[in-house]
Order: sequence, then C-alpha cells, then structure tokens
Amino acid sequence: MEHLDTFLSRFEPFDQLGPVTVGELVSTGQQITYAAGEAILVEDGVPAQFLYVVLDGSAVILHEGEQIQVLQPGECFGHPSLLSGLAPAFTVRARQTCTCVLLDGANARRVLGTREGAAYVARTMRSRLISAGHTVHALRDVGTTPVSAIMRPAIYCAPDAPVREAAALLGSRDTSVLLVDLPDGGLGIVTDAEVRAFVAANGAALDAPLRAALRAPAPTVPVGQLAVEATVDMLAAGSEHVAVLDGGRVCGVLSAGDLLGLDASSPIALRHTILGAADEDVLVRAASHLPQLFALLLTAGVPPRDLGRVLSLHQDALVQRLIDFSTSRHGSPPVPWAWLDLGSAARREFTLASDQDNALAYADPDPPLAPEVDRYFQSMASEVNAGLVRCGLSADNNGVLAENALWRMSKTRWLKTFDDCMTTPDESHLVRASVAFDFRTACGGLNIAAELTERIRTAREHPHFMRPMARTASGFAVALGFRGQLATDRNGEGPDRLDIKRGAIIPLVNLVRFKALAYGVTISPTLDRIEAVASAGGLDRGLADALTESFGVISRARLEHHGARIAAGKAPDNLIDPAGLPPIARTELRQALTTIRRAQRGVGEWTPPQPASGSTAVSASAR
Repeated sequence: MEHLDTFLSRFEPFDQLGPVTVGELVSTGQQITYAAGEAILVEDGVPAQFLYVVLDGSAVILHEGEQIQVLQPGECFGHPSLLSGLAPAFTVRARQTCTCVLLDGANARRVLGTREGAAYVARTMRSRLISAGHTVHALRDVGTTPVSAIMRPAIYCAPDAPVREAAALLGSRDTSVLLVDLPDGGLGIVTDAEVRAFVAANGAALDAPLRAALRAPAPTVPVGQLAVEATVDMLAAGSEHVAVLDGGRVCGVLSAGDLLGLDASSPIALRHTILGAADEDVLVRAASHLPQLFALLLTAGVPPRDLGRVLSLHQDALVQRLIDFSTSRHGSPPVPWAWLDLGSAARREFTLASDQDNALAYADPDPPLAPEVDRYFQSMASEVNAGLVRCGLSADNNGVLAENALWRMSKTRWLKTFDDCMTTPDESHLVRASVAFDFRTACGGLNIAAELTERIRTAREHPHFMRPMARTASGFAVALGFRGQLATDRNGEGPDRLDIKRGAIIPLVNLVRFKALAYGVTISPTLDRIEAVASAGGLDRGLADALTESFGVISRARLEHHGARIAAGKAPDNLIDPAGLPPIARTELRQALTTIRRAQRGVGEWTPPQPASGSTAVSASAR
C-alpha cells in the first residue's frame, strides 16, 4: 500500500494541506483493522477521541439500525463528536474487513479548524443529515402501517351451505377464513381449524349446514386502524382472524399470519434484504418483491411523494450492492468517485416504470494512468447497469447510462461539460442539461456536487442558454386537445392511450426546472422546487399551489395505473386509458393539465428576473 501521507493527500480535507502538515498529522496516527460487522463508533456511546479515515475496505454509517451512508477509502468519520465532545450521533460499523487510521485528536482539530477543514465538516455533516432524513421519510415503520395495507379480500359462504362446501373453499390456496352473512343481518366467521374441529366432534358431519360450525358475531376492526392495534384487538377477541369494516361494510379480512408477515413485507425489511444480498442472484430475487411492496403501500394510501421516496431509496440500495459486487471482483477503486443518479431518481420521484438514468464521475487521475482508471470505472458502470436491468430497471433508450463514455468522465471533464452546456447551448448540450441538471450523488465519496451545483446556480447569467430552455419549458405539449379534452395517441395495445409521462410529467418537470434555473434554485424534487421558486418570487402563491396540486393529481393517476397493471400481472407503463378513469379523476387530470398549459403560457420570452426591493433570492442546494 502507498505511504499514508501520499494516500491522505488524495482526499479532502488533506488535499489542501502541505506535505509537511500532512506528514506531522500521520506521524502519530495508528492503523487498526476491524472485522466485518465490528462497531467502530456507537450511537450515543463514548465520544470520539480520534479522527478516523478509512484506508481499505468500507464502513457504514447507521442511525437507529438503518444504513445512512457507506464510507469508502479516503472518507473521514468521527469529526462531529471529536469537535463537540458529545456522543456520536451515528453508529459506524465495518461492512467488511476494514482498516482505518486513527489521527490524534489535537492534531485533527487543528486541521479541521482551517478554512478547508471547516468546509469539509459542514459538507459531510449536511450530507449525512440529509441522507438520514430521506431514509427516515422513505422507510415507513411497521407501527404506522394501517390494516388496509395488509388485509385480504373477504370470501363468503352461505349459512345453509353444507360444511363440505366450506371445507372445499378453505382447502384452496391462501384461504383460511370464510365470512357468513346471517339471516338476522349479523356476520359469522368460520376457519379451517373450526371446520376440522366440528367434523371431528360430530363424526361424518360434512352435510350439516355451515351455520352449525361458525362463530357469531365475527370479531371486527375498522379499516383505518393501525396493524399493531389490530393485533391487540385480535388477542382480546381470542381469534386469529377478524373482519375489516369500512363504515358498516365489510371490505376485507385480516389474519394473525398477515400480521406476523408484516415485518417481512415492509420497506425496512426489503431494504435490509437488498443491502445484505450475498450475490447478484439473491439481489435479483429481492428486487422482484418491489412491485409487491409498491402495491402494499399504494393500497395503504401512501402519498405519491412518499412512494417516490421509497422506490428511490430502494433503487439506491440496489446500486450500492451492485457496486459492492463490482469492487469485490476488481478491487478498490483507484481514485475517489461518485455515482450520480439523474432524472426522476435524482428528484426522488422514481417509479416502477422509470428507466435508469445515471452517470459516474471520478477524480482526475495522473495522465499516464487515465486509460486504466477509466477502464476500471467502465467495468464498474457496465456491471451496475446490467445488474439493474436484471433487477427489473430497464436501461434508458437514449443511452443515459454510466457505462456510456458520454456519461462517465473525470471531475474536470464534468465541470467543463456543465460550463459548455451554458456557454455553447447547441441541441446536444441542451439535451444534456435537461437530464444532468437533475442530479444527486447516490454513493461514493468524490466531492463534485457543490461545484456542479454552483454552475447550475449561475445558469440565469447565460441568456443564450436560458432562452432555449424557456422554449423547452413552454413548448412541450401537454396531453390536451383543441377543446381542452384529454388527448390520446393510438398505440399497439388497442384503444387510444394517454402517455401520462410524456403528456403530463415531462411538461410539468421542464416548466418547474426552468423556473428554478431562472431564480437560482438548485434543489431537485419538483414539489420542493415549486415552493422554493415561489419563495423567491418566481411564482405567485396561487399558481404555485395549483402546480403542487396538479403534480399530486398526475402522480396519483400514474401510480394507480401502475398498481392496476401489477394487479393484472402486467409490467407498469405510462399509457392510461382516460375512458377507464372515474369521472372525478378524469376531470381532475384535465384540470391539472390545464393548469400546466396556463403556466407554460406565462413563461414567454425569457428575461433576467429582477429581485423585489429588499428581498433576497432563495438558493436551495441540490444536495
């Protein structure tokens, strides 16, 4: 392994220090190797006495048992606790055999007290807090899961039907309980175990009427009740099954088995399965449960914004595990790197019908080593892109993939590319900007986000770039006909369909992205952009609220269509039959598209915005 001082000099914040300072810093450092799974720092435990730097292997930052970030060679940890003297806010655990250098606390404080050191502390703390927040929002706890998310359809049998008929129904797959409507208006319930017990107690009683074997009244729980509360009610009733009521109407049944399986079908459990997959085949099997998870959350009434967060977080987990497999095959990366999510994944608006859009950046290598370094990352990117396809995430039709050299390059080339998008706004650069300006670092330790974001913030200073972007924002047609009716196109599936991605999502995203560029807003999620632009004076409050509501309507229609496709055993797509929508949903969708069209007409010819007197434009970081 290379000398410790030269190793550290490749990474922040040590790369800004002179060789003498770095030499003094490492002279008292000690190297310690931790076994896989061994805790290095413990949340709320003993304060850190050292600044830790990963030398080899990797470590993981955990908060309340959930993975927040993976630390690669060259990344530091322990500095917030070291500087504050307080207990660590996160647990840091070795993911595999991991070697760290522990730098003397007093020397580390002097380094972290420099301008470069303070910037590093602020950036890493911000990154980890944001990652923790997104993880917490996206992982719905079992304690908050409603009964509606896990109940099963109710199956009925007549009270005068022979027990033999009930036994046949209960012998079918996934049926362990029957409901019985009683003549007096009550509700009875009978299980497989009760039928067997009745037959055993009464001899050959298979022709007896079912009313002789059932229990009444059936125990019930309301559809909006939390699953953990339903568990208590089920125990109190001495029953392993209950009927679920929506008002006075039966809408499903719930069994103890459903409750026991709740942990295994939760977002938390699936993410743990993905992150712990032993190989790619296991990972692919885990990913195959994403549609089931999506359907469960959709049934539970999870808002579209939260569904996008859940799917984006699980997509990140798939990427991280595929990168683990690649580095295990090819060895540690030769230079710092960052995997960049683009498009809907960057905005945390990923859906099961989204293509993968991604890129890769790596630190500038020494010129003689550049071809070798790029070959390493080409292999990594190709393996991750192919692995995601196996996991059900299709490759982008336009080749926006990290395995493509156009989307995999050094940090300097990425910075130049962003500059060129604005100084030479030809068609190619405008297309690149519309994709790459929505980006998010999914994993890796290369510090590139801040410099890319700063370039995006200056976009409004380039009128030759902003004018065609304005035309893109105002000219992408929404799916409305001349008379304001929903517009459809003929496709290969039969009836006319409305492409809700092309005719609704893209026009809205393009419009809001342009407004963000015009007002120096660099946050990525669409709803956050709307709010930030409105705060900066770029949208009046009424229109901002209307666009927010429109995004919700469109997203809900899109995701409910995905759910219907999954229930029918088909792959999710974006082609909706407007005639199949309920009248209210169809009206809401038409109103949402009308709002977008009205907002597009307000873009006009772009001119630099003039801040209101005494106001300060809002800039929100995309990271």
